[in-house]
Amino acid sequence: MTQQTPQAAAQSTTLARRICPFCEASCGLEVELKEDKVARIRGDEADVFSAGFLCPKAIGLKDLHEDGDRLRTPLIKRDGVFVQASWEEAYAEIERRLLPIIARDGGDAVATVLGNPVSHKMSLMLYFPKLAKALRTRNMFSASSVDQIPKMLSVGLMYGGWLSVPVPDIDRAQFLLIIGANPMVSNGSLWTVPDFRGRAKALRARGGKIVVVDPRRTETAEVADEHHFIRPGADVFFLLGLVHALFDEGLVKLGRLAGHVNGVDEVQAAVRGYAPEAVAARCGIAAPAIRALARTLAGTEHAGVYGRIGTCTQQYGTLASWLIDVLNILTGHLDEEGGMMFPKAAAFAANTRGKPGTGRGIVSGRHRSRVSDAPEVAGELPITCLAEEIDTPGPGQVKALIAIAGNPVLSAPNGPRLAAALEQLEFMLSMDIYLNETSRHADVILPGASPLEDAHYDVTFTQFSHRNHARYSPPVLARSGGQPDEWESLLRLTAIVQGLGAGADIDALDDALLREDLEKTVGPLAGTVLGMLTPQRGVQRLLDLGLRSGPYGDQFGRAPGGLTLAKVQAAPSGIDLGAMTQRIPEVLRTPSGKIELAPQMLLDDLARAAADLAAPAPQLVIIGRRQLRSNNSWMHNLPVLAKGAYRCTALVHPDDAARLGLADGGQATVRNGPRQIEVQVEISADMMPGVVSLPHGWGHNLPGTQMGVAAERPGVNLNVLLDENLRDPLSGNAVLSGVAIEMAPL
Repeated sequence: MTQQTPQAAAQSTTLARRICPFCEASCGLEVELKEDKVARIRGDEADVFSAGFLCPKAIGLKDLHEDGDRLRTPLIKRDGVFVQASWEEAYAEIERRLLPIIARDGGDAVATVLGNPVSHKMSLMLYFPKLAKALRTRNMFSASSVDQIPKMLSVGLMYGGWLSVPVPDIDRAQFLLIIGANPMVSNGSLWTVPDFRGRAKALRARGGKIVVVDPRRTETAEVADEHHFIRPGADVFFLLGLVHALFDEGLVKLGRLAGHVNGVDEVQAAVRGYAPEAVAARCGIAAPAIRALARTLAGTEHAGVYGRIGTCTQQYGTLASWLIDVLNILTGHLDEEGGMMFPKAAAFAANTRGKPGTGRGIVSGRHRSRVSDAPEVAGELPITCLAEEIDTPGPGQVKALIAIAGNPVLSAPNGPRLAAALEQLEFMLSMDIYLNETSRHADVILPGASPLEDAHYDVTFTQFSHRNHARYSPPVLARSGGQPDEWESLLRLTAIVQGLGAGADIDALDDALLREDLEKTVGPLAGTVLGMLTPQRGVQRLLDLGLRSGPYGDQFGRAPGGLTLAKVQAAPSGIDLGAMTQRIPEVLRTPSGKIELAPQMLLDDLARAAADLAAPAPQLVIIGRRQLRSNNSWMHNLPVLAKGAYRCTALVHPDDAARLGLADGGQATVRNGPRQIEVQVEISADMMPGVVSLPHGWGHNLPGTQMGVAAERPGVNLNVLLDENLRDPLSGNAVLSGVAIEMAPL
């Protein structure tokens, strides 16, 4: 047998670069390939953003690509059983089933739901809006309303843009107060910050300080200088106490922002009844500690307050999100180095387009849900309203659903009701890589491509990045089986909805839709711009347009040397665009051209908090938990991430365990009214007494799924306990935290 020479072996090994799609950190990876198979994945040390950092999730890309359960061909349900089909057959079935529903009941009879992975897919982010425009449905839902919509609403009201979220300038910070967030695990959320551990260590090494406020002593709290337990759902009272202390002790200093802020007096009046001494019992943090934190925040030159999912997924999510920004503004730390700053994304950010420093602002409640009368926010309705819109008869009832990369049966409250509702639909289409707890209800499933077969640019996460940059990943491996790009599938669906037929010329449709958009933005120059983007097509063409017309772009020749897609492609480890810089007033898109510190909607909602201030705290409540190896439910099917100790445990404080008769490793029932689950107990002093923590995204024991690894240790679905009717009334976000429970040994 002939032995391969070292030279030949070297020639068969290639290196490719890819941005990791598993979480918001978006680390740059180096993928080693041998004979078109993944041999090794490591951090790309040359990456301008992540500099070689990677977490354990990244190596799961190999398992995901090779997963035998991952769907590779379309499926059509025939007599209750999924059978493989060609792409042409799948598109034809969609046309046959969907169009009659629209013709009979109108566009609102079709709902759409988007899952978290959409944010990591350039094709889905840039082409779903074209399908949505064609559908003209008001019934649009996404994972945002179990995650981040309160922050989007609060910053929209204050700064005029849904995604104008200030993030910590951690590399220049001296003090960081972290509330309800765990960046040691997430590496940022609505804050893209690879290697938080390293950056936190550097912050402390230069004499800085980190304080964490959380009902659990999290992984982030372990590396912080100080940790305070807080009663779940009481963040609003803690934050009101901090704001009150700033005014009470004469610590307010707007600095450079003084001429750019409306509403300071209104906020001062609104917080008069929330002295730290008045809120301490309700939030569980002593008044002297609240006042000390206010003084530290105001007295540190480079500081900021960052709050995340724990501050969003509660009944006062919008108020808490707003008050975090109020604190940063009143202490002079917004839009300052080492404080909370606004990234300037290279493409697609609304706050870099149009006239700088002023705009139309945002509007919510343009329509309301049919059953619960919940307001629209950022173009969508609360995902917790989806089941009732399907299973409640009457005019406007949802009869069809298009679900894209989402699994709300697991990720939204009361999944059993939603699962039952999905069975009542006349037609359901899923675009997904797995036959999971939600897609099992579909009539047609269009499989997504493996991330290694897909081009990638971070459409969303560059807008939250702690440092400005531009990076592009071409496909690492060739796609097989004639699978189209996901943007092509979305265009095919758009053609079907528009009545052009499943066999329409989607290249011509793509040209027509882009020309239509360009005519609105550049008028008579539309043809010229379109010609300059040739011969690119599809998502690459939109990316080139976004980069060239963005704040660093070449402006189609008017700014020579500026960014183009070709320039970014020529830098496989990315282009560094520098640290965040001051952007106020340029970033603002409010009608006044100023920061609106006191939106009336938020001031009015304080009455709800005031009525709750004196209410006794429940004896036992439950919260979720994020884990490094299970950021999303589909990661539970990847062997390299699923191995190790059983992680779907209920963390219980020793005092609560003794009081309730619970044993470490034993089984217990958890009840919320008629809802009940069985959990494995893990006794932990890291929990605040009176608080139980169960991770989110488990429960892989439902029939009809095809996720073999996940089914071996299915875990328990926290969301079964939760009431889909319990929402933050302003944003519609589901209340996932601080829900009262009863617990007993099984």
